[in-house]
Amino acid sequence: MSLERPDPALDDDAVLLVGHGSRREASNEQVRTLAAKLESRLSVPVDAAYIELAEPSIDDAIESLAPTCRTMTVVPLSLFAASHVKNDVPLAVQRARATHDDTEFRFGSHLGIHPSLVDLLDERARAVESDLGVDREDDDVAVVLCARGSSDPDSNGDVHKLARLLYEGRGFTRVESAFIGVTTPRLEETLHTVAKDRPDAVVVLPYMLGDGVLTGRIVDTAETFDEEYPYVDAGASGPLGADDRVVETLADRYREARTGSVEMSCDTCKYKVELAGYEDDEGGARAMLRSLVHQAEHADRTDVDDDPHVHDAPEKHVAVCTNQTCAASGAATVLEELRQGVRDADDCDVHVSRSSCLGQCGDGPIVAVYPDSVWYGGVTPDDTDRIVSSHLERDRIVSNLVHQSL
Repeated sequence: MSLERPDPALDDDAVLLVGHGSRREASNEQVRTLAAKLESRLSVPVDAAYIELAEPSIDDAIESLAPTCRTMTVVPLSLFAASHVKNDVPLAVQRARATHDDTEFRFGSHLGIHPSLVDLLDERARAVESDLGVDREDDDVAVVLCARGSSDPDSNGDVHKLARLLYEGRGFTRVESAFIGVTTPRLEETLHTVAKDRPDAVVVLPYMLGDGVLTGRIVDTAETFDEEYPYVDAGASGPLGADDRVVETLADRYREARTGSVEMSCDTCKYKVELAGYEDDEGGARAMLRSLVHQAEHADRTDVDDDPHVHDAPEKHVAVCTNQTCAASGAATVLEELRQGVRDADDCDVHVSRSSCLGQCGDGPIVAVYPDSVWYGGVTPDDTDRIVSSHLERDRIVSNLVHQSL
């Protein structure tokens, strides 16, 4: 999205709001709506971008917006801090810093846990209570807060904290947290557990931004539960949507980034500290490349309704370092030659993308091929044909170009 502005002069500040991206245009439109509302709230230009599945990409949006401002604040439109917030978006910001010397980039926090969002959930719960004909002041009302679920324990832990904050001082009999996928406890299991206490009503709150497949599953599960347990009234609310309290939270995240007071839960981040059961999850270059692979994994999917987060990954992913020293050695040309070579190949299931510094300055351009864990160094445009025809098409490593293997 690019909002029209009457004044073409250089802005002191601009905001890039980064959503996940969806094949459903309604979900992408929600990001644009929130961007427009945030622009009105802040009186600062706000554009929208997407991590995957929609245009513009973060890189393209930055290329378009950077020449118009002196400072750009990138704010992830993400409920919790999992892989996208910790890897994909920071990677794009780092790339931007390396290529736009005249623009200062600031990185804002995700939505996270915010009093405005707790109040919004409380309001959603009251609407469901009204539909069911119950009142927490006189009836036993239990709440199940259902989030998507993540492989990141830090993100899942925040769901439980949010549920506790919703419980405190609001008169609910209990507030439990649950997940619709990836991790446990699952929504069905939690609902059956809550039913054993025979509350008068159970309110299910989907902790989702948009009205997509996962939100629909949560609502359907609540309806099925209501049918199976006739002695408990049950109903589900809608998602958070483009409510003004979401905009208020985004505005706070922007202000935090501008004042340098962004807080991330690094003490419990699996990419920063060793957590039991997550010892193999690493940060650094490998985490970055894992993020690049994830960005490409949705590309071939057609039937989104089956499972919106099942991936069809490419056979190989090629990352070309385009940081300062590699760029000076012709990395941009190498990148485009590899992309063209892959497009021209008869049978080559490969995704090629740029990366930030891979820590091999002076030996570039560096080209990393995964999952083979082979890094080529000093690659010239003339070398790209051999990398494509030999390694990418026939799995034959170009030995004289190998810089290292991991």
